[in-house]
Amino acid sequence: MSGLTNRVALITGASRGIGAATALLFAEQGADVAINYHSSPGRAEAVAAQVRALGRRAEVYQADIRSFDDCKRMSEAALRDFGRVDILVNNAGIGYETFGTPLLTETAPDVVQQFLDYNTLGCLNLCRLIVPQMRALPRGDVVMVSSFSAQAMRPHMGAYSISKAGMEAVAFVLAKEEREHGIRVNIVAPGLVDTDMGDGFLGSVGADKQRYAEDAPFGFICQPRDVAGAIVYLCSEEGRYVTGQRITVNGGGF
Repeated sequence: MSGLTNRVALITGASRGIGAATALLFAEQGADVAINYHSSPGRAEAVAAQVRALGRRAEVYQADIRSFDDCKRMSEAALRDFGRVDILVNNAGIGYETFGTPLLTETAPDVVQQFLDYNTLGCLNLCRLIVPQMRALPRGDVVMVSSFSAQAMRPHMGAYSISKAGMEAVAFVLAKEEREHGIRVNIVAPGLVDTDMGDGFLGSVGADKQRYAEDAPFGFICQPRDVAGAIVYLCSEEGRYVTGQRITVNGGGF
């Protein structure tokens, strides 16, 4: 894909899973990467080392995206280090299995708030801090990593689904508000992905991973790089006319 050489991408939750795969694929396509992590510095540094081995620049930043102050500190550091941020990938968040899956009316208010703080307000924090400087750039891109759950709205996933739907609302509004500034805003919504979070889900429902893979579309579980490919496409020259859209990466079915 073209149009990514020497662009700068800030990726939240990039120490593992989808975030790490996205950082590496951006680097393969010629971009420099600002790698955010919350609590895994060793894993973040390992991803940075792989980016540098590909000949691209990488810097690592700790921040809890729930904290506006943390996000402000990280954003200021990344803008100082790189001079600009062309691409923001809001990937960090928590999964519904983190707090169990009670009925929505039985989910404690503080649990609902934690999902909103991570999955909705966290991405808004970064957009507030990064998007304004994109307006002076030739092009800016924001990609929200959402979930099929924002549309499927299945029982026992209420707080998670609500928080991801909120993230998507942020994206759709921003896409309309920022189009005049040359900023594209899109959503990538995976189904189950072969990550730590995906393993957590399978364990919580007592599913056998091998059996799940055999029954999955195309006979395998979605890999982090499959999701990263959609993210990188949206930010490439080939995706230049795409904004306000939602790409679901789940093999074609819920």
